[in-house]
Amino acid sequence: MSTMRRKNNDLAFDATLRAAAPYQSKRKRENVAIAIESSDIREKIREKKIGNFIIFTIDASGSMGANKRMSAAKGAILSLLMDAYQKRDKIGLVAFKGDKAEVILPPTSSIELGYKLMEDLPVGGKTPLTHGLITAYQLIESQLRKDPFIYPLLVLITDGRSNVSLYGDKPMRESLKVAEIIGNDDRVRTLVVDVEKKGPLALGLSEKIAQQMGAKYFLLEDLRANILIEMVASEIVEIERNGGDGIIIS
Repeated sequence: MSTMRRKNNDLAFDATLRAAAPYQSKRKRENVAIAIESSDIREKIREKKIGNFIIFTIDASGSMGANKRMSAAKGAILSLLMDAYQKRDKIGLVAFKGDKAEVILPPTSSIELGYKLMEDLPVGGKTPLTHGLITAYQLIESQLRKDPFIYPLLVLITDGRSNVSLYGDKPMRESLKVAEIIGNDDRVRTLVVDVEKKGPLALGLSEKIAQQMGAKYFLLEDLRANILIEMVASEIVEIERNGGDGIIIS
């Protein structure tokens, strides 16, 4: 593919010759086989496939041990890891518990490494939700600096009960502020899966986080592997539709 726009000084040789060919009988050719003028110049159009980067930010606090929540989350993420491997997408995993968050799976397409790390992921302790959101967002920003041609999708799995402060403010207020910052970044798409058991004591905090992030919101019963794959696949299709046909032309 080629264009008449002069932008990159990346000559499309064949296209330039084709553009000049019809005018050769009218041009002076002094010791040259083909006379090329500036209006004939064509440049190459470079195409780059946009890749998806799915970053799971998962609550590994003590509450995730109830009602087999972590087992459901692991099964869903492992299924998505397999799906990402087949599509050559990248996937990462941030886990938060106790008083910190950590990247336990750096951006990768390695299904073997993903299985190993997910199988060994323990639960316990408090819920440092702000730490998890900040760590995931920093990882996304780092990936975007390396490759601006990616579509990041942050999938947050939590009950939303933030109870560890990072900046000295009330934990939930901090989490909502960070969620708003992420939501204001139009490069990042978000999806929240609420694992809180619904009932009279439910606080609905995950839904508030989702609202601040502008995220799509789902409940625990949607966490089954096949359902989550469909949710993420639907979000990726929407991302690519909004960004074009998946091709960036430079």
